Amino acid sequence: MDYRSLKRKYIRNVLILTAIFGAFLITTGIGVATAFGGGEAPGPGAAASQPAGQTAGPARWDLSIAISIAIGLPCLAAGYAVGQVGAAALGAASEKPEMLIRSLLYVALAEGIAIYGLLVAVLLYLKL
Repeated sequence: MDYRSLKRKYIRNVLILTAIFGAFLITTGIGVATAFGGGEAPGPGAAASQPAGQTAGPARWDLSIAISIAIGLPCLAAGYAVGQVGAAALGAASEKPEMLIRSLLYVALAEGIAIYGLLVAVLLYLKL
């Protein structure tokens, strides 16, 4: 196999795994956010004033979707960036082995995209 086909295969595998992981994060983010975002429990006098079948507080669907997107999309972007930068880093390290540490720094910077998404999700959860 030549270098280009190995690079394409590597990038394809990273993108597939990232898409699966991102979809998992989005679905679990929606589930967790809606499970814990249902509002406060009603007080003792609140049960008489609410019609039957309604909950005490509105579920924040908009916040739940925003949190799950804030986690899922940066993970997908980080996976794409790691796929591109990682393939280039391995190509540079194969030609000049002393470039390995310097090129791994760029891979770590690409992973920072996912951490920024997690930070935004935490800020959304805290509603700041």
